[in-house]
Amino acid sequence: MTYELSEDQRQIQELVRRVAREKVAARAAQIDRDAAYPHDMFELLKGLGMFTLPFPEEYGGTGSLLSACIAVEEFGRVCYNTAYLLVVQWVPFGAILAGGTAEQKQRWLPGLAQGELRGALALTESQSGSDVSGIKTHARKDGDGYVLNGSKIWCSNSPLADFILVAAKTLDEAGQPLGINLFIVEKGSPGLTIGKEEDKMGARGVPSCPLFFDSVRLPESARLGTEGGAGFKVAMEALNSSRPIIAARAIGIAQGAIDHSIEFVANRTAFGQKISDFQGVRWMLADMAMKTEAARQLVYRTATMADAGVSGKTLAPMAAMAKCHASDVAMQVATDAVQLFGAAGISAEYPINRYFRDAKVVQIIEGTNQIQRNIIADSLLGRVARS
Repeated sequence: MTYELSEDQRQIQELVRRVAREKVAARAAQIDRDAAYPHDMFELLKGLGMFTLPFPEEYGGTGSLLSACIAVEEFGRVCYNTAYLLVVQWVPFGAILAGGTAEQKQRWLPGLAQGELRGALALTESQSGSDVSGIKTHARKDGDGYVLNGSKIWCSNSPLADFILVAAKTLDEAGQPLGINLFIVEKGSPGLTIGKEEDKMGARGVPSCPLFFDSVRLPESARLGTEGGAGFKVAMEALNSSRPIIAARAIGIAQGAIDHSIEFVANRTAFGQKISDFQGVRWMLADMAMKTEAARQLVYRTATMADAGVSGKTLAPMAAMAKCHASDVAMQVATDAVQLFGAAGISAEYPINRYFRDAKVVQIIEGTNQIQRNIIADSLLGRVARS
């Protein structure tokens, strides 16, 4: 399967690239330095209609995951955190779109698409990061609803979210397990406590916090999908199809690191010549560009597969390859970029420091690269893929 950017996608690329350079780039360093949520960038994305991008036309979108990847790459090229604002909005949107009832879609999706509402997803627990099946948070049936107890960590966007999708083991009234479901927990629900923001190495503009659930009462309408885990599987498929978007963030980091490196070496001299004239430096830049372009092709191809309706066991290993390879490349390229900057590369006064830290984050979030390799290997060996 091949891809070619449509005229609409090229226009999106040109628009986002221009906006990123003219309105976003100047804010990137301050967002990272202050670790403060960029409300102005959220309003910018909202005004541009970016939140709707990958979703059906009925929500104002293009129905194209590739278009979403292009936007995330271009924003991530200058500011990881601005690109991150799109991702944290799209993941809960995608999960509800895939597994929600008609009533849930009508209540939450228009607001998410227009930027009037914000969401978050809570999967990770202290004893089970990559192992989603090992979560201990549980929702026990109680009359016509559920009682939710447990805790989560690293829930990005939670302090600003109007609702949080919470993964929990569903129990019957006798405490017997029924499976895993996602539950919609609204902001301000009695018994929900949002803990202190983490002081993160990268991705500092979007807060990540622990969550605590102390007998949070939920109506049956808060459950996403059918009881017993089927709804969770649908949501996991939505997350699986979003992995190319995560990979696109890595491509943005890599390309941005290359951009800064070229500018730096082209304007420095050593031993009577430009640094960019040294063969060793030129070859480093060439390798950085080759790796990034190869990763970009993989990400775009995977997004094109998703747009063509490929899903499940066929899409899973490709999505894992895209996320894993792209984020590994971002780390390699950012590392080489720091080397090219020399002593300046380890100074917080230069932007490449930020790209290096954000690259490491992408190797870990949304399923570590070790987990992605497990998914790929399971596919090769005919085993059941892991999320």
